[in-house]
Amino acid sequence: MRSARLRLATRGSALALAQASQVADMLGRAELVVVSSDGEPGDKARFVRGVERALLEEAADIGVHSAKDVPADMPNGLSIAAVPPREDPADVWIGSGSRLEDVAEGARVGTASLRRRAQLLAARPDLRVSDLHGNVDTRLSRLAEGDLDAIVLAAAGLRRLGREAEASFAIPAETMTPASGQGALLLQTRTGDEEAESEAAAIGDDAALMELTAERAVVALLEATCAAPIGVHARYDGEQIAIEAFAGLPDGSEWIRDGLETDGGEPALAGSLLAERLLGAGAREILDRAEEWLGRV
Repeated sequence: MRSARLRLATRGSALALAQASQVADMLGRAELVVVSSDGEPGDKARFVRGVERALLEEAADIGVHSAKDVPADMPNGLSIAAVPPREDPADVWIGSGSRLEDVAEGARVGTASLRRRAQLLAARPDLRVSDLHGNVDTRLSRLAEGDLDAIVLAAAGLRRLGREAEASFAIPAETMTPASGQGALLLQTRTGDEEAESEAAAIGDDAALMELTAERAVVALLEATCAAPIGVHARYDGEQIAIEAFAGLPDGSEWIRDGLETDGGEPALAGSLLAERLLGAGAREILDRAEEWLGRV
């Protein structure tokens, strides 16, 4: 038996700590082990490496991740133990306006996401989209300073930070397909650590796990990175699973959307079927061109 308190590995950002604290409260007996992603190379996947290292080195028992940051391929020795109940996966607009169609022509919008950039420009080619990096507080500060007319963030992150009232409106999924895993937390353990797996599973949500499994299957088969301009959103109603996806160029000039509904008993198969349709429609070529576009800017 390990010590009475489970050790939860988490990054130290305000959002990561809020998420891990939520998981600790659900578990009832846990302490946070804060790790750093500073100096880690690569894209958003760098956010998970410190947590994974803490697990592999047995400095923690359960890793708490934003599911959308976790690559399709995991290190040997680690596995998904559970997905707690999912928050709203939508993207929200923070700034003037009550819907995207009514936003002023040429509005300046900040986002670090190629997925959001591609879909914003697909819907509104007149928008002036610029890169905006940093944590939630940093991005909201840039908006408050008047550098931008609006920013786009995940509804779930705002809610976990208690700042959901700052959102002006949610962007409909048919216009802005969320990122795979958006709104979901992923609990990771060492493979074979039955006690940690059992503790994590006790707070897991079957529907959220099925949705995430379907979404991750699409991303894996498209061989997409965390930074690729691709959105995938699954909804499980207890019987059927409906899954939709978007892949496009970051300038909004070309994109593919597709979706299907099938029996919910095999979420990975649902994701695979949709990925095959996307590949048949040219999604891989679009994502390859998106990488070339990124290399030119």
